[in-house]
Amino acid sequence: MSAVRIWVMAARVRTLPAAVAPVLVGTSLALGAGHFRGLAFVAALLGAVFIQVGTNLSNDYSDARRGADTEDRLGPVRVTAGGLAPPSQVLLATYVTFGLAVACGAYLVAVAGPELLAVGAASILAGVLYTGGPRPYGYEGLGELFVFLFFGIVAVVGSYFVQVQHLPWQAFVCAVPVGLLASAIMVVNNVRDLETDRRAGKRTLAVRLGRARTRTLYAAMVTGAFVTAPLPWALGSMSAWLALPWLATPLAIRLVGVVRSRTDGPALNGALAGTGMMQLVFCLLLAAGILAGGGVGT
Repeated sequence: MSAVRIWVMAARVRTLPAAVAPVLVGTSLALGAGHFRGLAFVAALLGAVFIQVGTNLSNDYSDARRGADTEDRLGPVRVTAGGLAPPSQVLLATYVTFGLAVACGAYLVAVAGPELLAVGAASILAGVLYTGGPRPYGYEGLGELFVFLFFGIVAVVGSYFVQVQHLPWQAFVCAVPVGLLASAIMVVNNVRDLETDRRAGKRTLAVRLGRARTRTLYAAMVTGAFVTAPLPWALGSMSAWLALPWLATPLAIRLVGVVRSRTDGPALNGALAGTGMMQLVFCLLLAAGILAGGGVGT
């Protein structure tokens, strides 16, 4: 296997829509408010991607050390546990990737204020402590909550703030469906790995709830995203164009059906990638709806 393919596997490219999608929604809110900083947008987008990749690399390294990535797992081979890359190289790549995220964050702090310093530090720390550190929160069933916060609320609101330096309530509400779909990606991952995680002592939310209730949670998260998308319009702000993401409903129905009925690795791996793609499509439609309706306050 080529070195390029190995590091693409380690970066888990299929998860990157979860990093890109919230930045697009936050930026569309800023555009709708009449503000756009091209360099701030690029820095926020790259910073989010680097944090996602750094988190994936850290997870690859830490799970291998803790024995969570065994040969019988249903997901793709992890490069550290699979012996495709030495642990020291994966750890070094983690440091480099988070270092690039810090460089993007430094620019955003310079143009948008020191408030982002704490946000960036917390985001990187959350990525490291997901499966690293003495008590990784991913092993305690808190992964979905942190994904909702950092790849939903923080990412959308932060992407808006770096361009406008203002925090309207609509930005927080628009972040909710984004966070729900980002968390749904993790739910699929944990449903797939439920048995191997249980044997490794990794008490994810899926392990705690069981397969049936976790499947119901996935359906509830996806449904909740579609229900909350037009909420600012229902509350008397913004426009009915916020219902545009409902065009992705057929994709959501298909994915809910797969997660509810299948237990084999290939099907759930496809559902994992499909959920990431659904989030990206949903967020593109949401961003288009925000722009079509004239943004915040219409």
